[in-house]
Order: sequence, then structure tokens, then C-alpha cells
Amino acid sequence: MKIGIPNEISDGERRVAIVPKTATQLLKDGHEVFVEIGAGEKACFPDTEYEQAGAVIIKDKQLLYSGADVIMKIQPPQREEIEMMKNDSTYIGFLSSVLDAEFLNLMNQKSISSFAMEFIPRISRSQSMDALSSMASIAGYRAVLIAAQYLGKFFPLMMTAAGTIPPAKLLVVGAGVAGLQAIATARRLGARVEAFDTRPAVKEQVESLGAQFIEMELVKNAETAAGYAKEMTEEFMKRERKIIGDRAAQNHVVITTAQLFGKKAPILITEEMVKKMQKGSVIIDLAAEQGGNCEITEPGKNIYKHGVTICGVLNLPSTLPIDASSMYSRNITQFFKHLYKAEDRNLDFEDKITKSSCVTYNGEIVNDYVRTAIRKGANT
Repeated sequence: MKIGIPNEISDGERRVAIVPKTATQLLKDGHEVFVEIGAGEKACFPDTEYEQAGAVIIKDKQLLYSGADVIMKIQPPQREEIEMMKNDSTYIGFLSSVLDAEFLNLMNQKSISSFAMEFIPRISRSQSMDALSSMASIAGYRAVLIAAQYLGKFFPLMMTAAGTIPPAKLLVVGAGVAGLQAIATARRLGARVEAFDTRPAVKEQVESLGAQFIEMELVKNAETAAGYAKEMTEEFMKRERKIIGDRAAQNHVVITTAQLFGKKAPILITEEMVKKMQKGSVIIDLAAEQGGNCEITEPGKNIYKHGVTICGVLNLPSTLPIDASSMYSRNITQFFKHLYKAEDRNLDFEDKITKSSCVTYNGEIVNDYVRTAIRKGANT
């Protein structure tokens, strides 16, 4: 198959979908790899490395898109990119942020088979393909470093001639992949860490990293079958916010990671809670792309209000483009190999991974979640 790797044209995106090392693997499997000129430059992968791996550098974007059987990207394709793709080709990459009726109609008009990396189910045999977890791990790590940058205190315990300085105290809200990586990073920097999550299964993981788990009435069915957090009742949210507010007031840094798949992020920190935090505290809101867990978060901006810095961080994986690209490249390559593992290259829609991740196929929307979301959007 002819695989096309274009430049990412979204603002601020520095990653590339395939790095030279994984391009070599695809070539060994008998595929052809075409890379748009400069596609890997922002991630420190020059064109020469792709050429040494055996890939072909293409200067003409239109030629790349129109000649590829499969387009691999990170950010969802924009309209002009879809228009350049040839009929009956395949797109693999992130998609959920652009899934609307107009976008899907354009895909279907060209019979483009599309696969969303974020729809890959979180099951044991798909771990090597789980790009969401890979990128969340980077986000959790970077969140702590950003907090250290804005906090006017040392993270570790410091014993100096001027006296002993106690370690910074950090609260992580949501102990998923990003939260656990944030805990591990903060602990390595010497901070005292505590974490809150509604899922009982994560308590042991939190404590194994040296953090204190904040107890609450745990919810037995707090996550979906796919491993994502469920939306809770308003009564539960009030109790949750009370606990988080009490703990936030005692910490110097709060990192929030709570997201609901395909929905607006829950508000866990109100403006009144921010007012009660210690002056000079920092909130890193990893849910900013979904509106934010903090009521006053401004996505993409760092604001200072009530003596607290609130960072509405976006696309943190792109700030570590070398490793982020390498991790994503391995994920998408393993996913591609899974999709087209049959000798005749036919897709197996009896397979859970293939079925769950496919959005459009043969001119139709085939994903149940997407169909429901589009139908609801049309009725509002």
C-alpha cells in the first residue's frame, strides 16, 4: 500500500505521524512510504533521515494526498486535505474534534474509510495502539514541569543555611494515565502528593507511586466498559467538589485531568474554591480543550486571578515533539498492521478494535457512537 505522511497544518502542532524508524518497518512489510517535504522538521526528523530509511520525499502536497492509499496524521484533516484525498482511500489519525455532519458527508462522498485513534478500545491486546494513553502520559509529565515553572516555591524539601524549606504540596484530580504520570513526576521532583479519583481501582496505583489517596464514598461503576470515566449525578458532583475544594486550599499546586469522552469536561473547581486557595498557588487544567475542570479556565491562556495562576494548557504532547512523535508513530503503525493483517488487505469488522475505531466506510457512517452524536446534534 502507498502510505502518505503529510505536514501537520494545525497551529502549534510540531509532531509527525510517522518517524524514520517506523517508516523502515512499514517498508520492510512491503509498503511504500511517501513523506511531504519538511513533515518531520519540527519534531527534529529531517528529510534526509526519511530518505535514508527508504521513504520518498514529496514536494507537492496535492500529489502526496492524491497518490496515497492511506493517509496517516495526528491532527484531524481539514476540509482542503479531505478534498485532496483520492476516492476509496483510508485516513488514520485523531478525529473526534471534527466529527460533524458536514465533515462526515465530505468523507462519505469520496468513500474514504476513516479510523479514529481515540476510538480504539482500551483492552489488553490494543495497548500497543493506544495513542490516547501515550499522549496523556506526556501531558501529565509536562503539567508538573509547567507547575514548577509558575510556582514561586521549591518542589523538594530544601535544607539550606538559611533554614529548612518544606516541600511543595500537590493535588492531582483524576488518576488516569495523565494523573498517574503527574504523580510520578511530582514525586521525583520531591513534592508531597495526594490524589483524588472516583474509581476505587486506582487507589492502589496512586499509593504505589508514593502519593496519598483521598478517600471518598467510592463508586462501583465509575467507568465505562471502554475504560473511560462516567458522568456522575449533580448530587455526587457537589460532594466531590466539597472534598476537592477542601484539599485544594491546603495544596500549592492542583493538576486536574478529569474528562468525559465526547462531552464537556466537568467543573470540579469553582471560582469560590479558587478564592480560598493559597496566594501564589497554581492550577494546571489538562481538561482545557474540553472547556476545563476549573470554572475560570481560559483554554490556551495562563491567567492570574485571586492570587492564583490558572493554566489552560492545550496540546501538551506537541511540546515534546521528538518523543511524542516516536510514541505516536509506534501506536499508529501497530494499529495499521492490525487493520491490514490479512493477506488480501480486507478489513475484519468482526474484530472489536477494527469495528470500534472505524467511523466511515463504503460511503456510510458505521460507528454507533458517532451516529448517535450526529443524530442528537441534528435534533438540537
